[in-house]
Amino acid sequence: MSEAGEGAGRSSRARRAHRPRPSLAVLEARIGHVFADPTLLPLALTHVSKAGASGRVGSYQRLEFLGDRVLGLAVAETLYKSLPDAEEGELSRRLAGLVRRETCAAVAEAWEVGPHLNLGPGEIQTGGRRNQTILADVCEAILGAVFLDAGYEATRAIVQRSFRPGEETAAPRGRDAKSALQEWAMARSLAIPVYEVVERSGPDHAPVFRIAVRVEGIEPGYGEGASKRVAEQEAARAVLARENIGGTQGQDGSGG
Repeated sequence: MSEAGEGAGRSSRARRAHRPRPSLAVLEARIGHVFADPTLLPLALTHVSKAGASGRVGSYQRLEFLGDRVLGLAVAETLYKSLPDAEEGELSRRLAGLVRRETCAAVAEAWEVGPHLNLGPGEIQTGGRRNQTILADVCEAILGAVFLDAGYEATRAIVQRSFRPGEETAAPRGRDAKSALQEWAMARSLAIPVYEVVERSGPDHAPVFRIAVRVEGIEPGYGEGASKRVAEQEAARAVLARENIGGTQGQDGSGG
């Protein structure tokens, strides 16, 4: 490439890198909540790679921790009320489908969170605005921020609109490896699978977790991922594949 071409390429990248972010008011409209505390939404959008001297505390991680719990409660409550005839196993399957990483990431994409994220240069270069783990984590962090800003009822209303837990088609089946493995174990009167971190590597802003899942009577399965959630799914998927447990078997307990 000529020097002129290289210069044009750098100029184009620079323009993209410095493109102004859309107004947070646009994102608030998509979420369905206008924040009274103006500090909460920016914090929910800040990745640890951009947190600076404050470290993890200055990122969305604490809000993600809170939002994960609020999301689970809001979905569980809505399922309990909207499906009065459903048994515990059915409620658990639907809950797992709605709070999993893929669902949270899809909600964040529907909110068009990506352009609003506060990311370090490395995360931007590696496509962090489309990273499914980051999007899922930010979705939960936003829910945690809404909870702090306006309480449980406001958060539950957003969950009901965006996750639609009361709809029959809201919880995809056969795609959540952890749920499939747990149901397979329970159908055989085995203890619930246990997950543990066996190794953590990589820098703080881009960790890699190696997780083992242990099920009574069979060899452990291992998985790796950029978050514990992803690694756990990979570990469960490894066991399902090795033991030849199909997607439908994981749902109704039939088969070997």
